[in-house]
Amino acid sequence: MPEGHTVHRIALQVGADLVGPPLAVSSPQGRFAAGAARLDGQRMLEVHAVGKQLFCTFESGDVLRVHLGLYGAWDFYGRITPIVDGQAAVGSMGAPRLRRVLRMGEDEREAPADEGGLLAHFPPDPVGQVRVRLASAESVADLRGPSACEVLDPQEVQAVVDRLGPDPASTEDLEAAGAVVVDRITTRGVAVGQLLMDQSVVAGIGNIYRAELLFRARLDPRTPGRAVPGDVVRALWRDWATLLADGIRDGAILTREDLDAEGRAAALADTALRHWVYGRAGLPCRVCGTPVVVEDMAARKLYFCPHCQR
Repeated sequence: MPEGHTVHRIALQVGADLVGPPLAVSSPQGRFAAGAARLDGQRMLEVHAVGKQLFCTFESGDVLRVHLGLYGAWDFYGRITPIVDGQAAVGSMGAPRLRRVLRMGEDEREAPADEGGLLAHFPPDPVGQVRVRLASAESVADLRGPSACEVLDPQEVQAVVDRLGPDPASTEDLEAAGAVVVDRITTRGVAVGQLLMDQSVVAGIGNIYRAELLFRARLDPRTPGRAVPGDVVRALWRDWATLLADGIRDGAILTREDLDAEGRAAALADTALRHWVYGRAGLPCRVCGTPVVVEDMAARKLYFCPHCQR
């Protein structure tokens, strides 16, 4: 499932190319026909992300809410503006798919592919089951496979946001938001490894960030939240703010702080070099050499070092 940095990068991309001009909004698949008709012809005024939720606000006040879930992805065509200085534009973000452009998330490729003359005319024909298409005269964004795609009014949007925990990239007061996270973790008897994945506790953390944050804190993921000192939780929150900002900037989850500039460049090119424990079950811990363990926690794979995180 795409994690928080991916959704923030999607917000930046949609904002760069689709905010402003009147948009043709359609549902090639047909499953979002009524919602598309409600938005068609309007200008998008603003787009932002909170955790794994994307909110696109239109001039009528209608808001398109999207949650990619496990299989959702956005494909971009036409003019695709680089969203970070010095980076090339990418053509697909989210879960992998139909276009042979790597997803915008854990990995990215730098340019959209022209498969079978797909880009020979504009706008291109939809590829796969496109739930919604947002199109200006120069740019197209196609959404496939989301777990949620709906039109809400502002009050309904606020109700969704109110159910979410804090997101470092969408708050102006990190310390106040951190205090909320501390309270929501240290008052619970649930394992901290499970609480970090609870979007009502803290928004945007997925399986990779969860494993890596806990390792960087040398914290046993099975520790009950109420047994974790408040200063440790606050440090986790601050580390999450740092890693999220890095992911938004780089378009990749790179969590090892032991790398020099050359090492970081190599890790950005090779996913096997990016993480301390995630995806490394049975391999030696990069710190102590103990084999990394993988266990199930709340139906998700949890990676940790049984020595460093005891």
